Amino acid sequence: MNIAIVGCGLIGNKRAKALPAGHALVACADTNLDRAKSLAQTRAGCLATPDWRVAVDRADVVIVCTINNMLAEVARTAAEAGKHVLVEKPAGRNVAELLATREAAQRSGAIVKVGFNHRLHPALIKAREIWDTGVCGQLMYVRGRYGQGGRLGMEVEWRGKRALAGGGEMLDQGVHLIDLARWFAGDFVDVAGHVSRYFWDWEVEDNGFALLKTATGATAFLHASCTEWKNTFSFEIFGREGKLQVDGLGGSYGVEKLTHYQMLPHMGPPATTSWEWPFPDDSWELELKYFLKCIDRHETPAGNIDDAIAALRVVETLYERSQIK
Repeated sequence: MNIAIVGCGLIGNKRAKALPAGHALVACADTNLDRAKSLAQTRAGCLATPDWRVAVDRADVVIVCTINNMLAEVARTAAEAGKHVLVEKPAGRNVAELLATREAAQRSGAIVKVGFNHRLHPALIKAREIWDTGVCGQLMYVRGRYGQGGRLGMEVEWRGKRALAGGGEMLDQGVHLIDLARWFAGDFVDVAGHVSRYFWDWEVEDNGFALLKTATGATAFLHASCTEWKNTFSFEIFGREGKLQVDGLGGSYGVEKLTHYQMLPHMGPPATTSWEWPFPDDSWELELKYFLKCIDRHETPAGNIDDAIAALRVVETLYERSQIK
């Protein structure tokens, strides 16, 4: 298939490097033409353009890696034209933008995948495999923390401007936590918590706290933060008979590790098994391969636009209750 990338910054370059063999990168679009040219020159015959509509027209598949205020417009337009779309999370600034993308895809038959690459991290793949065996028993609750320390000048970047970003840390890293929690627990029918701005001098929140409950009473407690100072990822799934704990994502988040704690009949210290993945993150490549396979098989992917809508409904509820000014 012919593939176009819209948005040629850090994530656009990651997506280009992760493209599987046998597919052609035919167009790169960015408002900064130099960035588009820099990426396009890595592929023979690839067009560089400042007009994303030109890139969309040339492709069968469109990968959208823009900042948040353009994600939904590009994804919706591509889907309306019958192009299959991989759009980076959160796929838009609010639920209304995502609903428009979903409606366009439903009319045209386009397949839309949202960039929930954390589902493809090896520790989380292994955790899901173990969980699905039933060995950990009935789910009781999930606990997740995802945080970064920020960087000098971050308060003047686009992420701190509400009109461009749509929200702050809960819409950024928090969306990954919500998606992973739903992946294990199912839909949340009760949303509590709040978002706050503690440190960064910008228009959005720098911390989000969510307490979510499913119809069966399973609970998720999630904290997304950009005042973590030391980058952190921790995700724990607690069953009545065992616990799965994922720590780290590689790089500055530390070596990715899964620990399985299995309750023994006499209780006491559990049987403990651990796995580590010290090699580079290949979730980007795995997600693209999976998405392209879904297109080939005409299957709806996991981590789709419905999953993104469900995650953003949680975020919007927290925003409505917090009303940061």
